[in-house]
Amino acid sequence: MATMAAVEAEFDRAARPPNRFWTFAEGRAMFELGAFYMSRPFLAGLPRGDGHAVQVLPGFMATNTSTVPLRRLLNDLGYDAHGWDSGRNVRVDNALISRLEAQLARLNDKTGRKVSLVGWSLGGVLARELAKLHPDRVRLVISLGSPISDDRGHTSAARLFELLNGKEPEAMQGGRFRGLDMAPPVPTTSILTKTDGIVHWRGSVQKPQSTPTENIEVYASHCGLGVNPSVMIAIADRLAQTEGTWTPFDPPLAIQWMFPRTSLDELTV
Repeated sequence: MATMAAVEAEFDRAARPPNRFWTFAEGRAMFELGAFYMSRPFLAGLPRGDGHAVQVLPGFMATNTSTVPLRRLLNDLGYDAHGWDSGRNVRVDNALISRLEAQLARLNDKTGRKVSLVGWSLGGVLARELAKLHPDRVRLVISLGSPISDDRGHTSAARLFELLNGKEPEAMQGGRFRGLDMAPPVPTTSILTKTDGIVHWRGSVQKPQSTPTENIEVYASHCGLGVNPSVMIAIADRLAQTEGTWTPFDPPLAIQWMFPRTSLDELTV
């Protein structure tokens, strides 16, 4: 078991983007999309939802179109899945945050139940920060390959992000959106892959904290996280938990091969 000092040392390691090999290999996401549709009959048998609302946030430069397969699956499983009201995910400004807050409030007020947030890449960062702003409205947060670190050096998209948003996006001005590595005060799951070609996996690992947090590793590309069958299994399992209860993800023996059991929490690899 690694000591806390060793854990902190690993987190303090200089941030770096993913190996270019994995970046060039991101095209494998098309095979993951094919695997999603081939496994659709199996995915239909995943744990059923209780009808609560799920707000799904797309990644950087993406739109609701990218999350259609995931949202359709969630609706078929009995959830009330929604995209976001903000078009293409490009600028992180106060207007975007206001729209996200308004949508969360509408979904929460309409149903009288807390809303689950699922965010892909930058969408996961926004989901976590939205949960920090309104923990009373959020049931849980699931991020997919999200750069949950204050150091943008973990992502190969840092330059493009700063070109479009500046070094300090409007939403960060005034001291907000600091401490991205700190999880919100609700159950939080980070799903990541060590073969991510956009965000280095170390930038997606959650530190051990007092609130319920976990890291789930899968075999996937960054661009395939929103359709990868193993990710669908993990998301469905997390969302199916009864509100107010939480236990760490523990896949059945038959599918444990889909979820590598490496030392993510100890950060020794």
